[in-house]
Amino acid sequence: MSYEGNCHCGAVAFEIDAPVPTQAMSCNCSHCRRKGFLLSFVPEGQFTLKQGQDQLRSYFFHAHKIEHMFCATCGTQSFARGAMPDGTPMRAVNLRCVPAIDLDALQIKRVDGASF
Repeated sequence: MSYEGNCHCGAVAFEIDAPVPTQAMSCNCSHCRRKGFLLSFVPEGQFTLKQGQDQLRSYFFHAHKIEHMFCATCGTQSFARGAMPDGTPMRAVNLRCVPAIDLDALQIKRVDGASF
């Protein structure tokens, strides 16, 4: 199954080739708390940037291991690039940027990122 997402202005668009998620992660780290993300993690190979590479800007903080990518036009952070604990490249997708996802149907997993 595949589903599409985009930033607010539509300049950055992406596609995920994976089952529609049934749960999302809500992190309380200083960045996620301020942004209000609901995240789902997918392997790098299941993520395709459809448009907007030239519009993407990056933000790093703390250990600088996750590249938080946002649209230069509208500021929306649709996804981030990093690695799972085993080193597998992944994307953390902000499910709030995927219109086909019923956010109310997701099981929310709370993560204490503030303690990392």
